[in-house]
Formats: sequence, structure tokens, C-alpha cells
Amino acid sequence: MNWLTNYVRPKLQALVRPKEVPDNLWQKCPSCDHLMFHRDMEKSLHVCQHCGHHLRLPAKKRLEMLFDDAKYQRIELPKTPDDPLKFRDQKRYADRLKDTRAKTGEHDAIIVAHGRMGGINVVIAIFNFEFQGGSMGTAVGEGIVAAADLAVVQDAPLIVIPASGGARMQEGILSLMQMARTTVAVDRVKEKGLPYLVLLTDPTTGGVSASFAMLGDIALAEPGAVIGFAGARVIETTIREKLPDGFQKAEYLLDKGMVDMVVPRRDLRATLIRLLSLLRNRNAAGDLLALPVDAVDA
Repeated sequence: MNWLTNYVRPKLQALVRPKEVPDNLWQKCPSCDHLMFHRDMEKSLHVCQHCGHHLRLPAKKRLEMLFDDAKYQRIELPKTPDDPLKFRDQKRYADRLKDTRAKTGEHDAIIVAHGRMGGINVVIAIFNFEFQGGSMGTAVGEGIVAAADLAVVQDAPLIVIPASGGARMQEGILSLMQMARTTVAVDRVKEKGLPYLVLLTDPTTGGVSASFAMLGDIALAEPGAVIGFAGARVIETTIREKLPDGFQKAEYLLDKGMVDMVVPRRDLRATLIRLLSLLRNRNAAGDLLALPVDAVDA
């Protein structure tokens, strides 16, 4: 055995060989093009430290951010047919679902979880934009209905956090029917006198914005989030006019009265807890004073 060849040379090569750097260590801000280190992104909750742009936050990270001690329980959602219309374009819809499930580790584009926020029992239904753009099919509709039913059973507020491109075209009319189903589900929550809050994130568009996403008792939005129905380019082409600056952005909708609050991500948890505390406080603000009998008769 030649020890120079078999031992010394590999050691020297290992010292001078360039080390492979993972591709996900840095991410470019889409607003200012500044490169952000992945650890700095985690600390800033995926908000650019230079321009304040709010990048999309993974659904599980957002749940950990909102719930007390990052603890929550997910519920199993009802099963739905994978490809009810046997849809095919350049690829079979069933194959698209299979690939997306393998990539994301999720069954569909919605997660329903329950836990505590500020000590208050809360049910949260959150969209996963990484799953086919958070599009709403029958599985997502079932998820919203299940979240509403759980909120009623637990006598808990319901918070929905959409991030969606709208209805899922591969499910056709079945997808559009979820607009009505989710609206009815939200009405059941309201009929029980339970708070229904919506946190609009980037983007909230299409059939999602045209149904349950705009029915919240209080509508919050993250800065810069795109919120609307049709795309801006489609609208400009249709009406043949230039749209105002910032059209369909959260700040524009706040100015027009379509959104109640635009809240930076670092303040979201505290703001939601404050709102829930106000809406769920069934006790008197102070001690009740008994009026004298004479005063009552008068």
C-alpha cells in the first residue's frame, strides 16, 4: 500500500477542495434585491431588515409565531376525491397532486389547528401557498367547514389566514362551489356569537377573496399584501385605464375602508391577542354599583 497515495493525498485534497455551500443560505429580497442570511431571516420573521418588505412566511412558522409557546394541535381533515373531474392539461391533475404532496409533505393547501393565544382558546385555518399556490379546491373547502365546526364545538374564536391565488381550476365548478360552502360555514360561527377574524396575507385573490376572506368581523392585513379579485393587468386591459399606484395593496384597501388594520408581522400576535381579549371579555369592566331604590323609582 502506498501511504502517500492512499492517505496523504486525500488529506491534502480535502484541505484545498472547495466546500459546497447550500443554496438556501441566502435569499434575495424581491423589493430591494438585498441578500439576507437565512438565520437573520428567521429572527426577523421573514421581513427584510433593509426595506421592511414582508416575504411569504411558511404556514407552520406562522402557527408557531401565533400560538402560545409555539404549541398547537392539528386536526385531521375529511377526505375528498383527489381528481373528481379526471382533469388533464400538460400533466394529469392526479400526478400534480402526488408531486406537490411529496414536495410539501402536506395533503392539501390548508392546515387547521387549535390551541391558545394569550390564554384564549382559538381555532386557526391557514393556507399553505407552497401547495399549488394555495388554490381552493374541495379539500380546502372541507378544511374551512371543519375549522368552523370546531370553533363552534369549542366555543372558540375562528381565525382564517388566507394566502391563495383563488379557485383551483383543475376542479372546475366543484371548486367554485366552495365559495358558497365556506360562506355558510362562517355564518354558523357568527350565529353563535363567536369572533371571526381574517388575516389577509400576500396574496389573497380570486374566489377566496370573493367569499370567506372578506367576511371577517375584523379584517387585518400584512403590509404590502396583494388583495383583490382579478389581477391588475386583467383590470387595466378590460377598462383600458391606468390603475392608481399601490392598487390592490393592503395600504390602498385600508385607505378605501376594505381593511380595518394593516399590522406589521412583529406586532401581529400581540394585536390579535388584544382583539380577542376585547371580543371575548364577558365580564364587566369594573365593579357593578347597586342603585338606591329611590333612584330606580325616580
